[in-house]
Amino acid sequence: MDIVVKSRHHEVTDRFRRHVMEKLAKVQEMDGKAISLTVVLGEEKNPRQAEQKDRIELTLDCPGPVIRAEACAGDPYSALDLAAAKLQTQIRKAKDRRKIHRNRKAIAESIKHLPAMADLPAGTEPLLTADGATSDNPEVDLKPYAVSGPSHEGPMVVREKTHIAAPMTLDQALYEMELVGHDFYLYVDKDSGLPAVVYRRHAYDYGVIHLEPGEAPGEAELMSDGVRSAAASSPSDRMAGARR
Repeated sequence: MDIVVKSRHHEVTDRFRRHVMEKLAKVQEMDGKAISLTVVLGEEKNPRQAEQKDRIELTLDCPGPVIRAEACAGDPYSALDLAAAKLQTQIRKAKDRRKIHRNRKAIAESIKHLPAMADLPAGTEPLLTADGATSDNPEVDLKPYAVSGPSHEGPMVVREKTHIAAPMTLDQALYEMELVGHDFYLYVDKDSGLPAVVYRRHAYDYGVIHLEPGEAPGEAELMSDGVRSAAASSPSDRMAGARR
């Protein structure tokens, strides 16, 4: 297995390279079919995590979906230790999943009692795409662009990603979501041919959101909904509710 070490901001020292080779030697023992392992050393840009400024990203290329893990810490060595532990956990999950399928027990079968559609957890923002490509779902476009915000704010810079999405089952979507270590996964449902999102809920449950084509509400309808919402929260209603 080839191990490639890269850095976005610093020169990689020989000492750190040796530590990488020693730390990740166990990965090849756990997955003998692994082709390559890429280690990327970067910096955490979130100012709230200034004490965890060093970020390590690991990408294991193997037959089937790639396996990813990342971690931040106060120094690159600690970050590597955390990321390596996460990667080993992901590899074990992949092995367990293959064992489950050999026993003809699919993940989708084990969660069939859950509702097919559920509300997103409170505070969750709209999910557009999974951050991270797989070998079967390569990232083909990544570019920043600016969108206009409210008049009292400056422009917001966001990232747009485009992925090639081969239709897959819910079982496969859950599998790939677990391997990349995310809480959601956007995919094209194999049965319906429509976009869907599977996401992690509390207590290890999963939820699925299916999208269906439909007409967008007109401006008059949106204004009418806004008037009804305002009326429902009028002061008189709130006072009446308080008396009850």
